[in-house]
Amino acid sequence: MTSAEPRKLSTRTKARKRALDILFEADLRQLSATEVLAAHTEQSEPPVRPFTAELVSGVVSNLSYLDALVASHLPSGWILERMPRVDRNLARLATYELTQTQMDAAIVLAECLTLAGELSTDESPAFLNGVLGAVAREVRPS
Repeated sequence: MTSAEPRKLSTRTKARKRALDILFEADLRQLSATEVLAAHTEQSEPPVRPFTAELVSGVVSNLSYLDALVASHLPSGWILERMPRVDRNLARLATYELTQTQMDAAIVLAECLTLAGELSTDESPAFLNGVLGAVAREVRPS
């Protein structure tokens, strides 16, 4: 595969990316993510995967908890609102999966960092790795 060829995405990766798109759109437009999810589901092109709906609904249902957990692991001087929207919503998605699902933490972090590398700033993967690594160590000690 050359660097010009897009990487092949797994079904779950596509679902995570779509969930990120929906959460990002809601954040940007200052709308309810539930409403944005409903609109995307109604349009159904492309169809919204069940895992996408589960992720968006899970983030919405646990938003205060997820934001507090992420915020508690931000570097000194950082607040959630200072984070780029993409990073903030990736952190919410990953934290939801780390706290509310049985998905392997390494997979959750790898998926998040890959999406950050593709969709956000050059510094985002390292920043999110530090924050989410600390979240993972807290919520899944072993």
